[in-house]
Amino acid sequence: MASRASRASRASRPVESPAPAAPVVGTFAAPAAIIFGLALAFRLLHLWQMRGTPYFSTLMGDARGYDQWAQRLAAGDWVGTDVFYQAPLYPYFLGVVYAVVGHDLMAVRLVQAVLGSLSAVLVAWAAAQLVSTRAGIVAGALVAGYAPAIFFDGLIQKSVLDVFFVASALALIAALTTGARDQKRLWLGLGVVLGCLSLTRENALVLVAVVAVWGWFGVPHRRLSQAAAIGLFAAGLGVVLAPVVIRNAAVAGGLYLTTSQFGPNFYIGNHEGADGSYTALRFGRGSPEFERLDATELAERAARRPLSPGEVSGYWTGRAWTFITSQPGAWLRLMARKAALLVNASEVLDTESQDSHAEWSWPLQVFGPLTHFGVLVPLAMVGVWVTWADRRRLWVLYAMGLTFAASTLAFYVFARYRYPLVPLLVIFAAAGLVHWRRALDTRPSVEVAGVLAGAAAMALVCAAPLVSATRSRAITETNLGVALYEDGRFDDAVSRYRRALEIQPDYVPAFNNLGVTLRASGRTDDAIRAYREGLALRDDYPDLHFNLANALLALNRPGEAVEHLRKAAAGTPDSAGAHNNLGTALAEKGQLAEAAVEFGAAVALDPTSSKAHRNLGNVLSGLGRADEALSHLSQAVTLAPEDAEAQYDLGVLLLESGDLGGAVTALTRALAAKPDYVEAHNNLGIALGSQGRLDDAIAQFEQALRLNPAFEDAARNLETARRARRIP
Repeated sequence: MASRASRASRASRPVESPAPAAPVVGTFAAPAAIIFGLALAFRLLHLWQMRGTPYFSTLMGDARGYDQWAQRLAAGDWVGTDVFYQAPLYPYFLGVVYAVVGHDLMAVRLVQAVLGSLSAVLVAWAAAQLVSTRAGIVAGALVAGYAPAIFFDGLIQKSVLDVFFVASALALIAALTTGARDQKRLWLGLGVVLGCLSLTRENALVLVAVVAVWGWFGVPHRRLSQAAAIGLFAAGLGVVLAPVVIRNAAVAGGLYLTTSQFGPNFYIGNHEGADGSYTALRFGRGSPEFERLDATELAERAARRPLSPGEVSGYWTGRAWTFITSQPGAWLRLMARKAALLVNASEVLDTESQDSHAEWSWPLQVFGPLTHFGVLVPLAMVGVWVTWADRRRLWVLYAMGLTFAASTLAFYVFARYRYPLVPLLVIFAAAGLVHWRRALDTRPSVEVAGVLAGAAAMALVCAAPLVSATRSRAITETNLGVALYEDGRFDDAVSRYRRALEIQPDYVPAFNNLGVTLRASGRTDDAIRAYREGLALRDDYPDLHFNLANALLALNRPGEAVEHLRKAAAGTPDSAGAHNNLGTALAEKGQLAEAAVEFGAAVALDPTSSKAHRNLGNVLSGLGRADEALSHLSQAVTLAPEDAEAQYDLGVLLLESGDLGGAVTALTRALAAKPDYVEAHNNLGIALGSQGRLDDAIAQFEQALRLNPAFEDAARNLETARRARRIP
């Protein structure tokens, strides 16, 4: 290598990048078929080996949400009622598959395996057009055997569509670059493809601007006017996006181009305490079903009024900008970490990790150590250098890659969020692998040394230990346990949590979830032990304190519960639930004044909580503050008119205060919600008897005794009412 570099230093002729063999359609058919076959074979083998694992049929996180959404679509609810919060195209894709073949996860994965294999062919064809036929073959082989691609194509996740649309866009761009004849259809198709990509990966909208600029200024071999090209491109976008805009406007009354989650996602990636990846808006509530609810509740609580989806998004966007502008140094450090995560060799998991699946999958075991960003990014750097002389023709690829990377960094980094960069990186990586020798022979030694040093430095950056594979596997097992718990499979969930703790004994969330599941299965003492083990490792974990306290309350140990609920409330000061339960524990200890303070804090944090209003009302009643108690109990039944307990408590307070008509109304409503409510029958009988309606009162006492023959108060009241009726 040194001698070749020396010869290059003496060369005086200019260096040209490898020219594509255009057109290659006819000569590329055989390589394309081989690439497709290899890609499909690897994916089918992966599916075959994964089919009996717990990951195959138990869906986690977004996958569970997409599946449920798709089942509703397949059942006929194709329009829905709310503005899209998550990108909609993948659930609709799933819905169509379910409508055709039924709820068959294997069928979905087989379709995705075909799409993933087609992506490999499209990337290969684009590279053959843009670089060379040999580079195209290598690019296709890279995608075919790229371990994350095999992994993502087997998940119930939208990543398969992300890369398919990126690969399709690159193929169309390659065709336009090489002067294909039917440019009208190509420009229209490019608009459709990027519109579809925007409905699976919202930040891909930035690519629309890049392609529009390229269409106006940079397309070689143009056969259409600039205006015609951009018009057709816009028409293709409109065909895809217009129905979504119209649908969102119809159901929500506002303008939403794709979804309404920009603000929450922007905040998640840009706030004090962010680590570059995902952090839930509320601690421990990272599931998709919570995110939209929490984003709305927290924003509305801050605004003290109901908000539209657009206003919710604006609230979180504003909070993110406040952090960025008030702490620019912290934000820049955060961006540096996100950039490092973006190129890291390890895959930042969302819900389930590639390493966990690799325990079962031979393709992931073999290709995983060889195909990852730690290899791809340095090779792509070499490829950019190799093809630099052709930058006027390839600059649109640079712009797409850099723009999409920047749009990802604007939010937060997951493996699947950076995955759409793979087709672009692969094209340049293939160019570097195929044509590096020519560059070494023809470039100056100093330049060669600089490029190699830069690639080596990037490889070191990519290899930085930012992500723990062990922790990722423990998180995956824990997430699987959560999914099994939600399915009611408590014993299976317990085994997954214990497996997570075998992998990483200090993974505290697994202790928390283990305790929750043990308690749900009736093993409260075992749950308490699990909570205490977790707290021994990390005493500042609010959920552990909260759940331990609730278990202690269930065992009538309020004294011990108070200590843990105080820590839970301190750790999550915006948690109405922690303050409410602390109030409950204090009330059970007889500390009514302190309980009233905590219930008041819960009401202030969540004015819509019927339970907090009811508890506060009952404690205030016990403190002799009847008017205040009546106000909060009335608010409780207004918020939850079907809550029999709240109606009962209000009825008793009204009865005690002498408002017999109000008491009768509230107690009647309590019984409408809960007909077998023995105490409500008894107290309604008292209220009716006090009004002189003795026959009605007797009927209520008799019903109470039918429900509970041992109810002594009802028996005494019945006898009293019967005597009163016999007296003239």
